[in-house]
Amino acid sequence: MSKILITGGAGFIGSNLVEHFLGNGHQIVVLDNFATGHRHNIEQHTNNPDFKLIEGDIRNSADCQNAVEGVDYVLHQAALGSVPRSIKDPQTTNEVNVSGFLNMLVAARDAGVKRFIYAASSSTYGDSENLPKVEDIIGKPLSPYAITKYVNELYADIFSKTYGLETIGLRYFNVFGRRQDPNGSYAAVIPLFVKMFMKHESPVINGAGDYSRDFTYIDNVIQMNERAMITDNLSAVNTVYNTAVGDRTTLNQLVGYLKEFLTEYDSEIANVDIIHGPNRQGDIPHSLASIDKARQLLGYEPTHVIRDGLKEAVKWYWDNLR
Repeated sequence: MSKILITGGAGFIGSNLVEHFLGNGHQIVVLDNFATGHRHNIEQHTNNPDFKLIEGDIRNSADCQNAVEGVDYVLHQAALGSVPRSIKDPQTTNEVNVSGFLNMLVAARDAGVKRFIYAASSSTYGDSENLPKVEDIIGKPLSPYAITKYVNELYADIFSKTYGLETIGLRYFNVFGRRQDPNGSYAAVIPLFVKMFMKHESPVINGAGDYSRDFTYIDNVIQMNERAMITDNLSAVNTVYNTAVGDRTTLNQLVGYLKEFLTEYDSEIANVDIIHGPNRQGDIPHSLASIDKARQLLGYEPTHVIRDGLKEAVKWYWDNLR
């Protein structure tokens, strides 16, 4: 059993990782400043002797150094997400996602951490029109957020080559599932739409609804983090992987699935209309991942396709949002 630092552990993805690895007997340290995460996501672990919360900021190098003390592995999830937020405030996005990331790399290096696994992003593919997305072929970034996540990959690569720190980047593709926040100006599309449907309010689709995404359920993401952490295949480290399903769903299809599953709980949702608005700045039309590399080098195999994941997510929201 290992001691694992999960930065951003009070967030959506981070808190699911905390729950999983605590449940498997590991010691967990969480570093979070609660800028986007929530205490209620981790409060059930407060009395667990294998759980430690450090309230701090990755922009503060002392907090990073404190958090990595005695740690075997780092699962770095802390970041300011959202393309629109980065367009509105590129400076803060850069401070958190680049300077904060570098602080964590330095702290991990100095503490002799075994491996540094970090949340990369499908936004790195930028304006590349190739489908499916293959790790070695990217385009130019389309937002400040995308730039920061690409810079993370460059820094991780340099730290592995220069200092011998083992790193693995996981390019997340539109992750969704339990605990994803439906509130706030930058809420992700699935929890936002679920919340609106439950209130019998019409969700707004950006554009005609024919844009497509490789929506990835949280359990697939947990599997990828675990496989990245435990692999002893040296050819599998110091690289990046698509973390996805390898299938794509249009926004119109997504809304159809959500209506179908939510109608099982409330038949009136079937009658809620959909509104179409303008396309969102910085969005790419289509996203579809190749997961061949993760299959071959990490033994990854998704357990949830879009419908399976949405059915579970809808049940969670129905039980927790009403």
